[in-house]
Amino acid sequence: MKYLPMIFMLSTLFTLAVVGCQQPIAPVITHKLVAIGNQRAVPVYPDEQTYLHTSREKQEGGIVGVVGDVKQQLTAKQIDDQTPVQIVTTDDYGAVVTVTDGPMKGATGFVAKQNVD
Repeated sequence: MKYLPMIFMLSTLFTLAVVGCQQPIAPVITHKLVAIGNQRAVPVYPDEQTYLHTSREKQEGGIVGVVGDVKQQLTAKQIDDQTPVQIVTTDDYGAVVTVTDGPMKGATGFVAKQNVD
């Protein structure tokens, strides 16, 4: 008789655990990186400010444009086209994403709006 309260408590905890496991989990929506034109990879920048600064330099043309191209190669990770990602945040210029599969799994960075599906 002295074990009856303990047995009751354990059976209650077990029942709660089983019921809790049956609750649906919110689905994680995954997206993909999309390379544009003849590119095979998508540049993923460390942050939005780096993306904006590099993009402006590339659009300048001339020497400044070449500097922007070089800066992109040095600062942005090149991640394969169609790599699955999860969007962390988004704005008018693009999104902060986390790679969910592949060799760069776990990498996080900023991607231009046109490079996320």
